Formats: sequence, C-alpha cells, structure tokens
Amino acid sequence: MFPNLTIFSDVGGERIRKNVTEGQSGLDIALDYQVIDVDTCDPVPNVYVEIWHCNSTGVYSGIVAQGNGDSSDEDNINNTFLRGIQKTDSDGVAQFDSLFPGHYTGRTTHIHVMVHTNATELSNHTLGNQVYASHVGQAFFDQDLINAVEELEPYVSNTQNLTANSDDSILSAEADTVDPLMAYTLLGDSVADGLFAWLAFGINTSYVNQVHPASFYYQDGGVENPNGGFGGGPGRGGPPPTGARGGPGGRNSTSIGTGTSGGTVSSTSVSIGMRLVIV
Repeated sequence: MFPNLTIFSDVGGERIRKNVTEGQSGLDIALDYQVIDVDTCDPVPNVYVEIWHCNSTGVYSGIVAQGNGDSSDEDNINNTFLRGIQKTDSDGVAQFDSLFPGHYTGRTTHIHVMVHTNATELSNHTLGNQVYASHVGQAFFDQDLINAVEELEPYVSNTQNLTANSDDSILSAEADTVDPLMAYTLLGDSVADGLFAWLAFGINTSYVNQVHPASFYYQDGGVENPNGGFGGGPGRGGPPPTGARGGPGGRNSTSIGTGTSGGTVSSTSVSIGMRLVIV
C-alpha cells in the first residue's frame, strides 16, 4: 500500500468521468488502476479512484500558486483539465483516458492517485466537497520512458528542469515499501503512437481520513480552500458537523460538489493542500 505521506494539489468536487483531457495537447495514455484489499488480496469493486496530474508544460488545473505556471492567471482556478474520478468494476479496476504527464521543477513525472470508499455519486456527477479517502499516493513511470516522451512536442518545449526518478524524494519514500512504477506498453510502433499503462495497489478498506483540498470546484467555478495547506496529520480537521453540506462558506446544494466522499471517519485527517509550492 502506498504510504499516505505526500502533499497534493487536489481539488474537491471533481467530476466522475473517464476522459480527462479537455483538449489539452500531449501524448495519449490509457490508464488502468486496480485496487486490492491488503487484508484479503481480493480486488475491491465499487470504490472511486481519483487521479490528477499536470499538463505537458507542468501546470495543474484548478490551482493558482507560485510555481504552477503563470501564477498571475487567476482564471486557472476555474480549469478542470487532467482531473477525474472513476468507479472500480468487479475486478477492482478503474480506467481513464488521459495524456502523459509533463514535469515541473523539483519533481519527477507522476500522477496523483486517491481512493474513496463508501462514497456516493451525487446528481451533479461528483462525490462532493467534503472529501474522505482510504488511500492517497502517487504513481510514477520508468525513466527511459520519461526521457523518450520528453523528446516529443509539446513536452520538449517545457523549459523547467526535469528531475530524475533517482532524485525524487517522494518516489524514493514510496519505493521503500512498494513498486510505484506503472507498467506500460506501446500502442503502436513508437512512443509517439500512445501508451497503455497499468498499476495494481493495495488499500486498507477500513481506513478513512479527511482530506483538505487546495481548492474546491463548484458550478460557478473554483474557490481556494482557506484551510488547505502543507502536509497534515493528527489534529487537522475531522468529520463534518451533522447536516453540513458543501465546501467553504457553506455552499448550498446548487453548487458542484455537495455531500461527502467517504464513509466511517477516523480521528485523524490528511491535508492535501498546496499554497506556495506545487508538489
């Protein structure tokens, strides 16, 4: 099971959808994630896998912060590209159509992965803005594959320094206990023809923590989470009060993302925010 140790650029209220590309440019990649119960080694059906990653030039949608592209572009908080949620099938598999991630300074190429158990899809096709997760982690790629993709447009136009897998502290921490590299195959004669990548990982289905996203997405656009921030652990947050709905400011049920994406809540919480540094 991936360690719950990373800092994320998560956005609450993301949509349940398979294709997350939204017209972004880059190398097509089909992603399969299989969720396994660490206690039984059986696949875990009917849970929700959420992914998000930066685009080919190293920019996350839904976030306005120093180090995330043009930090003066406040409209980026309303963007939703390369973010999505899918429900696992009877084999515990969730599938996405996305683009190979780009990179930004200080981190190797990666995809954020979160699993929501006991979650309920709302009528607006989200899991809500009160977010709970049984797993948070990151998935990585073989260095030779990264190098090959980085030679293609539009990745080659990214002027940010590329951090190698061997220099990424989060990858190193995950690799102490699991293999966090996605397996892959080419969809044609060359990398440029696209990729299919897959990864199986374990979760503790009885473990649920609250998540504090960096921002929330509503019907009218994105809103920064005033309680989002670095890291997290015991003492941050907790279960929502009885009858609470929505995100900051008590948004009502007309907004995207009302409700709770979780189940039984533990006494601790995980802060998955990002104020000044994209990680």
